Amino acid sequence: MDLDEAQLLADFRAKFRVEELLIASTPAWSWSLRPAQATVGAGILSLNRYAASFSDVSGAEMAELAVLVAQLERALKCVFDYDVINYLMLMMVDKQVHFHVIPRYQGVRQFAGLEWVDSGWPAVPALSVSQHSGEEGVLSAIREAVGLACAS
Repeated sequence: MDLDEAQLLADFRAKFRVEELLIASTPAWSWSLRPAQATVGAGILSLNRYAASFSDVSGAEMAELAVLVAQLERALKCVFDYDVINYLMLMMVDKQVHFHVIPRYQGVRQFAGLEWVDSGWPAVPALSVSQHSGEEGVLSAIREAVGLACAS
């Protein structure tokens, strides 16, 4: 990896606060919360090395992705009982292999004493929405609840 690629990866990980909001990881992938919760439990699934194209992901890395996806789906189902999950790989701004993991909810969810609404349901998720971003400790509470479910 050259210096430019290392900087792009570092910038991506800082922007999405990957280390701070990390829920689970494998040697190749990290699953962290999205700092902006479009829906409760929204996350980022990112490759731990720099890659600008999905075709750059190796077969071994794809196998690890499958394991981590199964783990995150079980945990999110257990904690929030989502209706469906959207995996969005847009890479229009952040040129690093990653998915926005957006649990989708037909109805309202309650978590941490707050009401959560999927304002995009049943269409495209409203990624520009950041629910309860001013509430102290909300991301920590989500991370802890999902992390505990993930461990069991």
